[in-house]
Formats: sequence, C-alpha cells, structure tokens
Amino acid sequence: MPAFDRLRATRLVASPAALEALTWPADALVLRFAPDELLIVPPLEAATELLALDPHAIVVAEAGYAGLWLPAAEALAFLERKCEWAIPRTRPAFAQGAVAGIPTKLWLGPERVLFLIPAPYVADFEERLA
Repeated sequence: MPAFDRLRATRLVASPAALEALTWPADALVLRFAPDELLIVPPLEAATELLALDPHAIVVAEAGYAGLWLPAAEALAFLERKCEWAIPRTRPAFAQGAVAGIPTKLWLGPERVLFLIPAPYVADFEERLA
C-alpha cells in the first residue's frame, strides 16, 4: 500500500483580489481553500508580488499536511465507500470534506487523485484506506 508523505508547501492568506492577480509557476499545484486562502506546492521561495498587492498578507511555510497520490480508479473506488458527499465529476477539481471520518482535501486530476490530510491523522487514514 502506498504511504503518505509530509507535504512541504506555502500557505497564503490575503485579499481575494490579491490572490487572483498572482501568476504561479507552471509546475505548481495551487489549492484554493477559501476565497482568501490557498496552499501552493512546492513552497514559494518569496512572496514579494503578493506582499506588494496586499501588505497585510500572511505568508507561512506549511508542513502540517501529508499527501498521497492514488490512481483515479483506485481513489474513486475508495471514495465511493468512504465519502458521504458528492465528488466533483469534472477534472481537474478541488474538493474538501470528511472522508472516512477524517478532514480531507482532494485534488482530482484526470488520471490520479491527491489526498491531503492533517499529518496527525495519517495512521488513522492509512488504516481506513487498507
């Protein structure tokens, strides 16, 4: 069974307009948790552009999540059994809610799905995934 890995990222909290105005590296995974908050993987080296747009922005290194990529078919089979809410049908998509009783963020790509959970829940989630 694949294992979760600690995810290194940057959390940004700023005005929605400032976040919308930014451009991201082509290889970045940008997960918008709320209109004024997002997580970007890999971590940013600097947030100069954001701070120029919103001097009150919060930019912090984030290492409190663990991630696991699964092939889409395997992930969706698990989600059908352990998720009580409707999974978005279009891809790519971001969704968040409880999965197997654990707070989970999902990045649903066309061929694979990223499960992102708070790191303290890894052992419990892996047990429920098995």
